[in-house]
Formats: sequence, C-alpha cells, structure tokens
Amino acid sequence: MPKVYPHQESTTSSDQCLSNSNKRETYTVWMKSLVLHSNGCTVYNSNGKIVYRVDNYDRKGSREVNLMDLQGNLLCTIKKRLLAFGSWKGHKYCRKSNSRSQEQQPWFEVKRCNKIITGKIACQIKMGSQKLCIERMSIGKSLAFRIVNKLNGEIIAEAKQKQSSSGVVLSNDVLTLDLAAGTDHSLIMALITVYGLICGLM
Repeated sequence: MPKVYPHQESTTSSDQCLSNSNKRETYTVWMKSLVLHSNGCTVYNSNGKIVYRVDNYDRKGSREVNLMDLQGNLLCTIKKRLLAFGSWKGHKYCRKSNSRSQEQQPWFEVKRCNKIITGKIACQIKMGSQKLCIERMSIGKSLAFRIVNKLNGEIIAEAKQKQSSSGVVLSNDVLTLDLAAGTDHSLIMALITVYGLICGLM
C-alpha cells in the first residue's frame, strides 16, 4: 500500500509554510489524527514535513476543535455556535514572545448550506468584508472541494484525492491541496477543519 507521504521528511524549517506565500503551494492533507483513538487531520508540506495538525480527543463532531502547528502551538480554535444549525466561528490566536498564545476576536464564520437549495455549495464563509464559499467538486465518498472567493470567482484552494508518484490513487481521506499565491495558509487549514466537521470526519 502506498504511503500517505512517501518522501523522506525534510529537516528544513516550516515557518515559511505557516504564513502567506507569493507562490503557489501544495500540501498533502490526511484526514486522520496521529494520536491513537483521536479524531482529526494531519497536513504535510511538499517536503513531507508535518506542518499542521488537528487532534480532537473528544467524540466526532465536538463543539470545539483546535488547529495547531507541529510543535503544538495553538493557531485557531473553531467553535460550533450553540442554538445554531451548522454554524461555526474561528478564533485566531496571537503568539507573543515569552508568553502563551492569546485568543483574539472571531476571525471568520462558516455557515452550512442546504444542499437542496445551494447545490454544490457546501458552506458560506464570512471574514470581515470578504466572502468565500466551499464548493463540492464531486459526489459520493470523495472529499474533493474548492474554496472560492465569491466576489471575483477566484479559486484560492482546491483539494482532490491524491495519487502516488506511480499513479496509484490513495484512499479517499488523503487529499492533494493546491493553494493560490498570496493565500493565508492557516486560514485555509482552519476552513478545511470546519469542512471536516461538516462531513463528519472529526
């Protein structure tokens, strides 16, 4: 069976992968936690190095899930709103020197859409004045999706089932994620976490 990421892990720093980039980036997203008996996902960069992880020690569909980097630094907490159907808020964390990460004001809000009404649009995203959406790219068990800027139709991230270098298609919970240049990587990972919650994978 092909490995999720067959290349040897790089020893280079992942700091560049945790911020915006002026070039396109490709990640591998495995919708599995590295912690035994935990739900979540693990994200590898193009060198095979783990750069993001989600470990949900609670049952699937927890009302609060944390996005972290490899060192366990908290980047974003995603909270499902009480008394609301299919609505989540993401709270960004700011890490200051010689202090713990501090939660900031809500970063974004995601609202799940009714499939009958919106078709391929799985959810609407609001982040300040910016409006995005997640579109399903296929039906059935495949998780393929794209994140689109609703203002201009620009595709800022696209995920599809990964193939190994020899052309073998991996399981449907292993995705290749392409990010457009200038994209906030941690934001995209947080939105993917919400989508994983919507799909019942975390």
